Amino acid sequence: MQTDLADFMRGTPAGAEAEAILRKCVHCGFCTATCPTYQLLGDELDGPRGRIYLIKEVLEGKPVTARTRLHLDRCLTCRACETTCPSGVQYARLADIGRGVVEERAPRSAWERARRALLAWALPNTAVFGAALKLGQALRPLLPRALKEKVPPRGAAAGARPAARHARKVIALAGCVQPVLAPNINAAAARVLDRVGISLVEVSGAGCCGAVRYHLNDQDGGLADMRALIDSWWPMVERDAEKAAAHGVLEAIVMTASGCGSTVKEFGSYLAHDPAYRDKAARVAALARDLSEIVADHAAALEPLLVKGARRGKLAFQSPCSLQHGQKIRGVVEGLLAGAGYELTPVSEGHLCCGSAGTYSILQPELSGLLRTRKLAALRFGEPAQIATANIGCLAHLQAATDTPVRHWIELLDEALE
Repeated sequence: MQTDLADFMRGTPAGAEAEAILRKCVHCGFCTATCPTYQLLGDELDGPRGRIYLIKEVLEGKPVTARTRLHLDRCLTCRACETTCPSGVQYARLADIGRGVVEERAPRSAWERARRALLAWALPNTAVFGAALKLGQALRPLLPRALKEKVPPRGAAAGARPAARHARKVIALAGCVQPVLAPNINAAAARVLDRVGISLVEVSGAGCCGAVRYHLNDQDGGLADMRALIDSWWPMVERDAEKAAAHGVLEAIVMTASGCGSTVKEFGSYLAHDPAYRDKAARVAALARDLSEIVADHAAALEPLLVKGARRGKLAFQSPCSLQHGQKIRGVVEGLLAGAGYELTPVSEGHLCCGSAGTYSILQPELSGLLRTRKLAALRFGEPAQIATANIGCLAHLQAATDTPVRHWIELLDEALE
């Protein structure tokens, strides 16, 4: 694709990056076949190819309108198009650059700015989000249906966590909303890893990965969250050999939410132009691994702890976009669950998004609801007793519209080991 960047983009790091991505696109349109919003709306501008043209025009200095912003807002950034693209177009990164420019050149209404600012403040703040959720749960019977759906009932408390007793250690990201919505996820991960001689530890102050604010187009705020997270981890990452011998060896930074994992693995890209953080960001990104990768490495050690021949019932696995398209991890969780005795049911259109996509379900409720209905129909087709997933956002989003229990896969594996 030929480009002619406007003066405000020409010669900048973002401009050079965007130009390189745009020139990879050959207009083939394969991406439209796997784009959830194009499947629903059938509008070229609500598919990756059309959005790429819009971003190109924005970066070339063409007028930016509310309609431009609307089509970019409707994008889930699910990255299914990246999986399909034969040319390797990094669409998500291009979308980030385009959205940043659009946010500056086509200001939103005061109401929209206030709503996004509230989400950007409350969601990454575990204490604030926890207090708001408790209030919402107390008032839940009185809430209108649309709002009640956004307030999940009280979940199960976290089970016992083993002491950090092993020389081998991994850091786990606590996250921002997950400790409030589902505290047992990290506790279950700690129990599973403890069985193979690895201690899972959490670092105080290590909260949001930065994705919430960044994808609300508060990109400076998102980058600040990323730097804060690196700072909280850095003393443990950078320990000298003597201290490592005394306190144990840090093997990885483990993500139990695939959405956070997709973001942290790309810290090196996000902070590539920050001389104070780019080396640290690259090192943290290199240490980041999804929980499924760690557990799969130790599947042989876990196998003797499973009940031989156990049949644990039918289970449908919803593979989050951040796992299969963002991190390119496919089939790993399914293999672990099948090995534990669960009968995995077939799920059609497994590549399509469930509609959660961070704050998308709040900001684009109609499209999000349609995608969820479609996803739940596919998941329930095989009549599973439970649905498993790998991301807290998908879990909460799906559970709000079904009576079938939706759980994180590590909790199911933990129970199989018990």
